[in-house]
Amino acid sequence: MIYLTGYKINEEIFKSNGSTIFRGIRVSDNCPVVIKLLNYEYPTDEDLTLFNREFEIMKKLDGSSGVIKAYSLEKYSNSLAIVMEDIGGESIARCLQNVNLSLNDKLTLAIGITQSLVQVHHKNIIHKDVNPSNFIWNTTTNEVRIIDFGLSTELTKEALQLINLNVLKGTLDYISSEQTGRINRPIDNRTDLYSLGVTFYELFTGQLPFGGSDELELIYNHIAKKPIPPIEINSEIPDMLSNIVMKLMSKTAEERYQSAFGLLKDLELCQANINANMSPSSSFKLGQYDIVDRFEIPHKLYGREYEIEMLISGFEKAANGSSQLLLVSGYSGIGKSSLIHEIRKPVTEKKGYFISGKFNQFEKNIPYFGITQSFRELVKQLLSQSQNSLDNWKQKILEALGSNGQVIIDIIPELEQIIGPQPQLAQLNPLEAQNRFQMTFCQFINVFAKKEHPLVVFLDDLQWSDTSTLDLIKYILLSGNVEYILFIGAYRDNEVQAGHQLIGFMEELKNNQQDLGKTFEEIYLKPLEFSSVNNLIADTFHSNTSETEPLTDIIFHKTKGNPFFVNRILSSLYFDGALEYHRFS
Repeated sequence: MIYLTGYKINEEIFKSNGSTIFRGIRVSDNCPVVIKLLNYEYPTDEDLTLFNREFEIMKKLDGSSGVIKAYSLEKYSNSLAIVMEDIGGESIARCLQNVNLSLNDKLTLAIGITQSLVQVHHKNIIHKDVNPSNFIWNTTTNEVRIIDFGLSTELTKEALQLINLNVLKGTLDYISSEQTGRINRPIDNRTDLYSLGVTFYELFTGQLPFGGSDELELIYNHIAKKPIPPIEINSEIPDMLSNIVMKLMSKTAEERYQSAFGLLKDLELCQANINANMSPSSSFKLGQYDIVDRFEIPHKLYGREYEIEMLISGFEKAANGSSQLLLVSGYSGIGKSSLIHEIRKPVTEKKGYFISGKFNQFEKNIPYFGITQSFRELVKQLLSQSQNSLDNWKQKILEALGSNGQVIIDIIPELEQIIGPQPQLAQLNPLEAQNRFQMTFCQFINVFAKKEHPLVVFLDDLQWSDTSTLDLIKYILLSGNVEYILFIGAYRDNEVQAGHQLIGFMEELKNNQQDLGKTFEEIYLKPLEFSSVNNLIADTFHSNTSETEPLTDIIFHKTKGNPFFVNRILSSLYFDGALEYHRFS
């Protein structure tokens, strides 16, 4: 137990790696409270900042009846504690283990959960960890409160489109495809709606949509596997309710409910029809109240169908056992990186690895700069795995590298944390040393580029690459010693003139096409056509293309079809107040 001035602590009710939850009394007025204590004896500045932010988000939600109320932020030793209201309930996850609910009771609970999320989203906050453990339910009063805003993000007008970092945060059983960081989509409030769909799936069927404990398997399932419809698990679930849950769990955000409010109205209609002995399956159309009243430019790609097909085809060839190189060129802002990140979903479906590095104009004389970045990223991914997994990787890497482990450690120092210190290398002349490096690096790549998990290496800003990197890629492609790998290079063609080393690199590969087969291909990205820009603008404003043509005509002529500038000018018009959204009842 802890001692916190002004409070009497009665019991510890939950403990995680980051925090401990206590139930107690505020001495001054005998008010029941729940106290969340930051668990670290010496928390870092970042820990304290994040805990402070959680409290600030909760205070912003003050007055929302479906959100647990934060009373105060207290200092405890070197740490902090948030003091919250106690509604005398338990988490829904725990409650469901102890009570049997009728279909109508479950619907009532689902409506209460959704009302809580409506209030959170109304304040422009994304919860990012919606699951049954983060809702408190008093079964006597039927009060429901959403809790735990440790991962939450405020979605302000100036930052409507969040950057999706390749960091897995949230509860894996409930996480959306975009929140895994493995697909090319930012996070918005629809990630909560997916997690809510998983929560409802479990509520109405008694089981999760995807089983298993393997992290990669679960990520793959959330991205690509369609769950069994709830009605097929429990025939007592009405067809319309099953459809509501399946709509919530759509893989792409655009196909889900767009607002918690729209979902709430459908749940209420579903319950009303059940209570009136009507058939929910034929009584109303899903999403008729799901009106989007926020500005958001769609995150899908327009007018790039052929290029996406080429990209996926290149990956499929690599996944079938070849080594491939795809070079993507075009002006700055034309969408090279956005196109390339479209490959992340099929890579995840094949349980492969996607790693990336970026060359720098001011470090283009550093050998292997970009490719080193990408493999350091891969090693850091390995270091986050369990000790058993690390031991397996250690054995595989040592078997592949033999006595030459120090060759790789010299450019990827983090590898030493996995395989330990390695023997010093024999001194060789420059040519022999280069040959040893290239052969050893191929052996290193072969540990990861396998049929079971093909490897994609994305190298951005290749116009600033060093000669050593280009020679290494050429060696890998021509040697025939590496399979199941796809290199993707992006470069600005307007910065690559005659005599540039990248031109020589491509010419040499073209001269070897007979030996290479179709392992080297180029994609040149042109500006978007008028129709693609018009489709983008029509989808942004949820309008018909005929209605948006006048606006598209202005924007198209200003931007010349450059997607970056199209997005910027649309955002500027909205932020400057030239465009507004209105909800009509």
